[in-house]
Amino acid sequence: MPRPPRATLWAQRHVLRALWWRQWRDRYAGSALGGLWALLQPLAQLALYALVFQWIFQVRLPQATPGQPYVVWLALGLWPWMALQEALVRGAGAVVQQAALVQKVAFDSAWLVVAAVGAAFALHGLGHALVLVALALGGAALSPALLWQWPLTWLALLGVALGAAFWLAAAQVYVRDVEPLLPQVLPLLMYASPVLYPLALVPPALQAVLAVNPLTGLLEPLRAAALGWGSGWSPWQAAGALGLCAAWAALGWWGFHRLSPDFEDAL
Repeated sequence: MPRPPRATLWAQRHVLRALWWRQWRDRYAGSALGGLWALLQPLAQLALYALVFQWIFQVRLPQATPGQPYVVWLALGLWPWMALQEALVRGAGAVVQQAALVQKVAFDSAWLVVAAVGAAFALHGLGHALVLVALALGGAALSPALLWQWPLTWLALLGVALGAAFWLAAAQVYVRDVEPLLPQVLPLLMYASPVLYPLALVPPALQAVLAVNPLTGLLEPLRAAALGWGSGWSPWQAAGALGLCAAWAALGWWGFHRLSPDFEDAL
């Protein structure tokens, strides 16, 4: 399928709305709890990690105050990671799983990826906001800087997820090993990122390596701003981070459309 002109993309915006609504409707079809699973599953993981790291291993955060236990620090980074993980898995299989739709309906198949990633971020973003409000009401010492740092972090992470999902979805059309491989690779990415442990506890020789990880540059400023350990992103840093993530998403969009002309034959 040739790359559609911008006017056609704008005319197809209703397709994105329909696909996005379909993601929400079908995700928990037949489930008694419905969308609550998007909150309950990360909460269960948060409780498990808190049990292991806070009460069994007794991890102590170097800069934490008495009102900032490990579980609060963990909650700040766990939901963004869960959103990224689900967005990559669902985005990678978005085109292949809708092969019949791609072959029969004339529309830009990139919207399938956008809808899958957007639905994952909407669900986990809402869950994260509710958890942070609950923590603040429960007495957690969270800085007001979180109010502006939080949406910027999620927006930047959305750009990272979209860029990667576009490449993964295109590759999955031609090499069907991509989606099954992701559940094996993503846990390695989590442990190679400061999701469960603070960067300050990493040996100095490895901190420079982890600094290259995009998740480090997103989660560390968010936690610093939320817990009052620093100012988080400055306006210039926020603009730079958002610009880089938007450029990565645009590169993924371009790569997807470079590979998409032969999708119908490969599917």
